This record gives sequence, structure tokens and C-alpha cells, in this order.
Amino acid sequence: MSLTRRQVTSAAAAALPLAVAATAPASARPNRRPRTVHIAGDSTAAQKYADAAPETGWGMALSFFLGQDILVANHAVNGRSSKSFIDEGRLGAILEVIRPGDLLLVQFGHNDEKTADPTRYTEPWTTYQDCLRQYIDGARARGARPVLATPVERRKFDVDGNAVPTHGDYPVSMRALAADEHVALLDIQALSIALWQRLGVEETKKYFNWTATEQDNTHFNPPGAIAVARLVAAGLLHRRVLTPRDVRRLDAEIPESWITWPTA
Repeated sequence: MSLTRRQVTSAAAAALPLAVAATAPASARPNRRPRTVHIAGDSTAAQKYADAAPETGWGMALSFFLGQDILVANHAVNGRSSKSFIDEGRLGAILEVIRPGDLLLVQFGHNDEKTADPTRYTEPWTTYQDCLRQYIDGARARGARPVLATPVERRKFDVDGNAVPTHGDYPVSMRALAADEHVALLDIQALSIALWQRLGVEETKKYFNWTATEQDNTHFNPPGAIAVARLVAAGLLHRRVLTPRDVRRLDAEIPESWITWPTA
């Protein structure tokens, strides 16, 4: 089963039903400097290089859906958790360059689950939330807007063909924190598992990094990265983090050839 781009966008709209405010005509808007969406996250979002192709992070495709006056700075790195990203100074590096009006889009969970690795593990209802608050507070202190995104789902189905959640309490913990802190939440976990369910067991293989030598149910290929980036952009619109003039191509076919893997 193959979904049209309009169906994917409609799924996002159904899960994120908030109305979008109308914007003034372009002639009535003052010139503004470009805003930047800073992505803090893990390998599911990160920039990939030529030696990793066709593996593709959704952050590589996000700019396809954003207006030309919105930039994307993808700070996501393979293998990081909300904790290790901070401990390595990566959040601090973002906070040195983030500017008022920018967005800090935070997606962690995959590696926070690594109970055997104390450098990455966080407990969902304590240290995970404590770490996420550092992203929220850091962005707000600099006049930027934090946005939390629940971790995108892996490809996992039960024997009856039902898509199975894999992230335990991390998504629900992030939802609770977003409500407590009055932070915009993109529920990418819920949106992505709904998309995998609609696509089904076989069709989802075309969205993940399945090759002749690898069956990767966590990381994406170009179609998967584009599909998830579309969910993210639609979520930013429907949560009124961005306005209609800030997004584009939500219903458009995006060629896989637009994805490129630079040399490291």
C-alpha cells in the first residue's frame, strides 16, 4: 500500500488539529532576517555522509518543506541521547549561536533507552525530563523557541501486522513535560507509528534502510526521511509554531534525488 503525499499530510493534520492563524499579505509584512531551525537529536535526524548512503536522517529533508527565509542547522549526531548531547557540549554549542526568534527542535529517546550505558541512559520520568528542561530553559533564555518532538518510531510489527511501539515511557514523559512547561509538542512517535500502520509490513521496508546487506528498522532511506520530515513540517504548521507562509510543498512529491550525501 503506497500513500499519497496528501494522505500523509492529512494524517498529520488529523493528529494535530489546531487551527492555523491567517497571515498578513506579503506587502504588509516588514522584512525580517532569516530564522533558523536548530535540530538537536540522534541518528534518526542526523546528517549522513557518502560512506553511509543510502541511510538518511530526516533533518536532511526538512528544508524541502520550509520557506526560503527559514534555515536549518542540523546539529543531530549519531548515537546521542538527551544526556550525552549535553555532556559533550553540543547543547552549549547551539546556545552560543542561537538567536532570538530561532527554533530549537529537540528529538531524543532512542539512545536514552540504553540502560547498559550510563553515559547515555536516562530514566524517562526523572533524568530524561531533567535533561530536556535544559534545552527548554537554554532556548528561552536566549529568546528562541523550544519545540519538543517525541522520538520517531522504529519499524516493528507483531504477528498480526500491527505496528508496535518501541519507546516505552519516553514519549508519554515528553508529552507530560511539554504540557507542564507549555512547550509546543510534535508527537512524531504517534504520527509515525500511524503512518507505518497504514503502509503495512512490506511497504514500510521501502522507507527504512533496507539494502542487500542490511535490514535496518531504525534508520531511514530517502523516502523515509522525506516522509518523516513532512510530518515534522506539518506539525510545526499545525501547532502554529510556523505560519502558512513558512512552509511549502506539504502535498508535493519530493524527488529522492534531492537528497545528497556529502563527503565527510
